[in-house]
Amino acid sequence: MITPDIVKSHGLSPDEYQRIIELIGREPNLVELGIFSVMWSEHCSYKSSKNHLRKLPTEAPWVVCGPGENAGVVDIGGGLVAIFKMESHNHPSYIEPFQGAATGVGGIMRDVFTMGARPIANLNALRFGSPQHPKTRRLIDGVVRGIGGYGNCVGVPTVGGETTFHRAYDGNILVNAMCVGVASADRVFYAAAAGIGNPVVYVGAKTGRDGIHGATMASAEFSGEDSDEKRPTVQVGDPFREKLLIEACLELMEKDAIVAIQDMGAAGLTSSSFEMASKGDAGIELDLDRVPMREPGMTPYEIMLSESQERMLMVLKEGHEAVAETIFRKWELDFAVIGKVTDTGRMVLQRHGEVVADLPVAPIAGSSPVYDRPYEEPAAPIPVALSEPAVPVMPHDQAILRLIGCPDLASRRWIWEQYDHTVGADT
Repeated sequence: MITPDIVKSHGLSPDEYQRIIELIGREPNLVELGIFSVMWSEHCSYKSSKNHLRKLPTEAPWVVCGPGENAGVVDIGGGLVAIFKMESHNHPSYIEPFQGAATGVGGIMRDVFTMGARPIANLNALRFGSPQHPKTRRLIDGVVRGIGGYGNCVGVPTVGGETTFHRAYDGNILVNAMCVGVASADRVFYAAAAGIGNPVVYVGAKTGRDGIHGATMASAEFSGEDSDEKRPTVQVGDPFREKLLIEACLELMEKDAIVAIQDMGAAGLTSSSFEMASKGDAGIELDLDRVPMREPGMTPYEIMLSESQERMLMVLKEGHEAVAETIFRKWELDFAVIGKVTDTGRMVLQRHGEVVADLPVAPIAGSSPVYDRPYEEPAAPIPVALSEPAVPVMPHDQAILRLIGCPDLASRRWIWEQYDHTVGADT
């Protein structure tokens, strides 16, 4: 039975649950509730920020692909495009600094090479709390090591970034990571599933129980005090496997076998399958028994909501399965045909021969509630009279020492020396 407490634990309000019932014409089962929970989370649906994000400029003659795909695409001339993505990994990095930051880097790199580009550069923008706060030292150490460790191991240089401190971030840091790639303008890949009967293929690492409900956790109201109990929702990355995944995907992209390709990022198999079906106005049937798993006895709920890293979902042209499997096996990665594209507009999931979820694609992938949250304009700053200096007057040499001793102006050498900014010999 789906009780109000279960609904609340999935980050859904009573009104949202009632909307779910109206959309599907019945009460959902637990698997279906979990799917709605992650797809309608802030992290996946942007339900509180859509109204503001729409105000940003996204169109220009050189914009090849704006919002809506894995990454943005901009024409840079010479038959080339730049493909880039920025993403925040704030809650996960506060809870588990090293893995939270590392998997943020891994996720945006997948978003970039998913679209056909080889990643060539990483950047990051970090916001930490006061240096005097008891958690700041551990957080900055873990986040910097996580960013450096993942990017350095994959072999993508970190070429720039910024780090600042303010007590406003004592309870929740900001970890923004960016990746840039370059591709041929005529070799950009998208995520719209197409071709009735075409195989849906799972590639990369096996699915485990790490990161379940990671998207819900990343969207929840966060005090920073409950971080320990939320640690199991943070994913664990493997940069060496990601390197293999990059090479395998780029090799397959030369074979004219891919119809659509999508990173399994936030919400894992759920978001990737629903987004592919939604963008192609199609349906998908998945046999969860075929999903490569690294742990026995995983339930449909766990399989669909796991955010295990280094995984991709593809729709291949029918008859190209053997070519694709040969490439991924060569790179020592899992490969499995787990479903097919349909014309029903529904996502149908089976496990052990039984249908465990049967949902319409469009209402879940594109009809999440949108909220206009209340906000307050900041108060106007009080002007400082010219006759009353805002800071004590001091000799220039003392002022310079005071400034360069401030955390926001102090040397960042300790940080950027942990990032390999010359790997690839092309910086």
